[in-house]
Amino acid sequence: MSIGPHRLVDAAEPPRRTVREFVDSGVQRVRAGDLGFAPVLLGLAIIWAVFAILNPVFLSPTNLVNLTMQAAPTGVIAIGIVLLLLIGEIDLSVGSVSGLAGAILAVGSVQLALPLPLVILAALACGPIVGLVYGFIYTRFGVPGFVLTLAGLLAALGVQLRVLGTAGSVTIPFDSVIVQFGQQMFVPAPVMYALDAVVIAAVAWRLISESRRRAQAGLSTRSPLSIGLRVGALAAILLLCTWYLGSGAGRGVGAMVLLFVALVAGTHVLLTRTRFGRAVYAVGGSVEGARRAGIRVARVQITLFVMCSTFAALGGILAAARLAGANQSSGGGDVFLNAIAAAVIGGTSLFGGRGSAFAALLGVLVLTSISVGLTLLSLDSSVRYMVTGAVLVLAVVIDSISRRSRAAAGKA
Repeated sequence: MSIGPHRLVDAAEPPRRTVREFVDSGVQRVRAGDLGFAPVLLGLAIIWAVFAILNPVFLSPTNLVNLTMQAAPTGVIAIGIVLLLLIGEIDLSVGSVSGLAGAILAVGSVQLALPLPLVILAALACGPIVGLVYGFIYTRFGVPGFVLTLAGLLAALGVQLRVLGTAGSVTIPFDSVIVQFGQQMFVPAPVMYALDAVVIAAVAWRLISESRRRAQAGLSTRSPLSIGLRVGALAAILLLCTWYLGSGAGRGVGAMVLLFVALVAGTHVLLTRTRFGRAVYAVGGSVEGARRAGIRVARVQITLFVMCSTFAALGGILAAARLAGANQSSGGGDVFLNAIAAAVIGGTSLFGGRGSAFAALLGVLVLTSISVGLTLLSLDSSVRYMVTGAVLVLAVVIDSISRRSRAAAGKA
């Protein structure tokens, strides 16, 4: 029996995964402890459903717009925490560094009347300077990051109080560009729809090109239906969010929120598509293994401390813009606790080596939803702290169970 040319081509084609195989693969990943974003997405859906039942205002466009604006500054700080947690370290001073950046912004633009771009650069510069000091001491003397950044928390707080002076509080005028950016600047709907289209096209191109590369290598590929479902789901989510936030009395997507999402996306690309990102996960998995693989571990660690403090400073600038000023309590209280909790609740492992930049986005949405929802129910901060603590414990328990499952499956 002869074999025609078309049969030879069929035999050379790589196997394609059907939708059923795709679902089965997902179930196997969950059983192996690779939960992805499923727990936090499920938790966010439950939180939104409960608050919507107790108070229908919660899901109104106006409230959701305010929720996203409130979440952005803390979310930016949480991105830096995610980066450090990936190598099993933490920065306790992000709140104080953010407060210091806000104080520099307020004092420089109001009391010293310096040009706003120069003040913003000065406020932002305090982040990498602090991070560089942390990174040098950490890698040179081996001081644990926990102790090092705890000392930095106190030092940065002292500098913040010195910058603010005896007044202790500085108000930025409402007509300042930075305050307008933090409170009143929203992205026009046509621009948002255009950005949605760009993101959807980019994701579709990536999935198709990845499938082609795998096919050329003779590996299994996603079916066209699977790719279509992914792209369709992403398009539905983005377009629905854009439409709903701009409907009714909603003002749409804030410029500050768009900046936050762009930082999350950029950090995700950095972690997943670059050599540096692979080095970060390698160091988080095993420092000694990464060193033997030729990775400059100290350089990676210093860079991550710098990036974490820089994100903290940027978050402080955004917070000062949103609140139109800075005072002695800026960056204090529960700022660093919320940033750390957001990273963990979003799915970043406390044990290092596992997590994603999107953890900051999802985690801060959970925390801010709890805060806003309880405020709408006229419940005080004591309830918010207790609920947030319970959610954080639940996230850590899920992380521990996931880690054990991965170890049992030989993936950790």
